[in-house]
Formats: sequence, structure tokens, C-alpha cells
Amino acid sequence: ATGERAAMGQDYYAVLELGRGATDADIKKAYRKLALKNHPLKCKEPWAPEKFRQLAEAYDVLSDPMKKGIYDKFGEEGLKGGIPLEFGGENPWTVGYVFHNNPDKVFKEFFGGDNPFAEFFAEDGSELILPFGGLRGRGAMKQDPPIVRDLCLSLEDLFYGCTKKIKISRRVMNEDGQTSTIRDKILTIDVQPGWKQGTRITFEKEGDQGPNVIPADITFVVQEKLHPRFKRANDNLTYVATVPLGKALIGCTVDVRTLDGRLLNIPINDIV
Repeated sequence: ATGERAAMGQDYYAVLELGRGATDADIKKAYRKLALKNHPLKCKEPWAPEKFRQLAEAYDVLSDPMKKGIYDKFGEEGLKGGIPLEFGGENPWTVGYVFHNNPDKVFKEFFGGDNPFAEFFAEDGSELILPFGGLRGRGAMKQDPPIVRDLCLSLEDLFYGCTKKIKISRRVMNEDGQTSTIRDKILTIDVQPGWKQGTRITFEKEGDQGPNVIPADITFVVQEKLHPRFKRANDNLTYVATVPLGKALIGCTVDVRTLDGRLLNIPINDIV
């Protein structure tokens, strides 16, 4: 039986108890149900770890459109051994697929949380509504760590204030509660006059969504761009003027254009 299976290759659809016409949603639903049922922390049968690994490999292949396409057409041999590319080159064959053998990684990425215990889910894979505090305090949803990004602003932006619109791409859960889609969103930041470097602006829970995960906060930290004329020190601006020695000795004025457009005539005698 082992030799026959090796010759035919693994049937990833059979591992997930699916037919060849299974949709992406079917594949996700099947893995969700079977991975929870056969997780070694719940199922104590000696074959559970290997079954759990097979489920992870099957899902890893069938949930990826490129891997699934190669597997559907060429089977496990083509998937793992490589297939010829349409256009020749230095390497006319695709790189063969190798499963990383870390089923816990697949499980954690799928469910989006750190707690793998199946007690928090019903037999069909749906989430259970738990009483306040969860089961003996376990299973509380955890928030992803904050995402921190720089917000680079010019000295003029910080002097006058401005509005910045930043487009982010994040993963948003679909209505089925199991699949997700990458979608763009515009975040608007109203920069207030006088903001300093290090000012933090936080958008709560705007990170990637996922099952059993509280989306991360997104925080922007103000960074001042270098200015060609001024250097800022708190609320003061420093201007460095180059004055010829002859003019410095007899006295002169230095014209300085301010950020708000005013022209200041500064006597050189006052600053020597």
C-alpha cells in the first residue's frame, strides 16, 4: 500500500475530504474543521501528529493558486519535481515545492492567534460564544502589536499645519468570517501648527483583520525633513548666514526670508 501511494502521489483533496471541484471557500472550511479536530493537543491518538502535518501540507498547496494549478495539472510529481517552463532560459524548469514541515505555523497563520486549543471551537469549526473571561481565563483575543511608520513633514508643514492623506493596504475579513481580502483605505492626518519631531498619531485597530485577532493600531511618528535654510530647536529657528569679513568689520544687514514670507533686515552689529 505504501509503494502504491508513493507511485500515485498524495491526494491533497482526499486528505481534506474534498472532491476535485472544491472551491477556495471549501478548502478553507475543510482545513478549519479537520485541523481543529485532529490537533495533537486535542486528539490523543498516536497518528494525530502525522494527520495534522498532512492537513497542513494539503492546505499549504491547495490554498495557493499557483501551487494548486501545478498540482491539478501535473500531480505531486510535477509539483515537487518541477515542470518545464514555456520559455527556455538558464533554468527551464520550475523550482520544486518542498513543504516546510511546520504544521503549527500553518495553523497559527490560518487562525491568526496564539492559542491553538480546539475547545474554543465547535465541531464544525465555528467559533463558540464564550462567557465573560473565556474558559478559565484562556482564549482571550489578543491584539497584534502596533504598526509604527514615519510621517516625514517639511518645516513649512509643521509651521502652517496641513492635511496628509495616506493610503494603506490591509487585510479585511469577508462576510463569511473565514476568508479575507486585501483592500486599500485612506487615512487622513490633520497636522496641527507647532507639532514637533516625535509627535505620534495613532489610528486604532486599522491593521490587518483576522479570525480571533484584534487588529493592530497604526501609529505615525512625525519626522522633520531637513530644511535648506533653517534648523529648528523646539520653537526657535536658527539661520546660518555667510557674511564676508569686510562687511562684518564695517557693519551691514542680512536679509532673511521667514517661513511665513516676511523679509527681515537684521543688522550685523546686533548678532556679532
